[in-house]
Amino acid sequence: MLRARTFAAVTAAAASGILLLPTQAQAAGSVHLYKIYYDSPGTDNRSNTSLNSEYVQIRNTTGAAVNLRGWTVTDAANHKYTFGSYVLGKGKIVTVRTGRGTNTAANVYQNRAAYVWNNDRDTATLRKSNGTRVDVCSYDSTRVDYKWC
Repeated sequence: MLRARTFAAVTAAAASGILLLPTQAQAAGSVHLYKIYYDSPGTDNRSNTSLNSEYVQIRNTTGAAVNLRGWTVTDAANHKYTFGSYVLGKGKIVTVRTGRGTNTAANVYQNRAAYVWNNDRDTATLRKSNGTRVDVCSYDSTRVDYKWC
């Protein structure tokens, strides 16, 4: 009986023009903010280790690599990181760390000597090189140290 009801509901949805498949944008995936680790572990002493424990991650769920040259990540106070020559592979994540380091395929560095992400609330914005907003992720909590976007 349940199977018959399910079939009837699916048939009715199809007949009424409601698509049960993902939208084209959902099927294609996206480049989006994935995680913000805003309160690095331990004392905020501005050591490079502490600064690099604060980061934002960007994930590519599209079916192709995406060139991020000129894309930016900003916080609410407009601290801005601009990607140089960087291609984010399909299905990959890049971690944008606050401190100093050598860029790799998995990590890029802002080369800052001070923290970017507030420990209680902030907003990350990801933009394309032409300024188009791609994604926004906000948090408002001191109970945890990170936010899944």
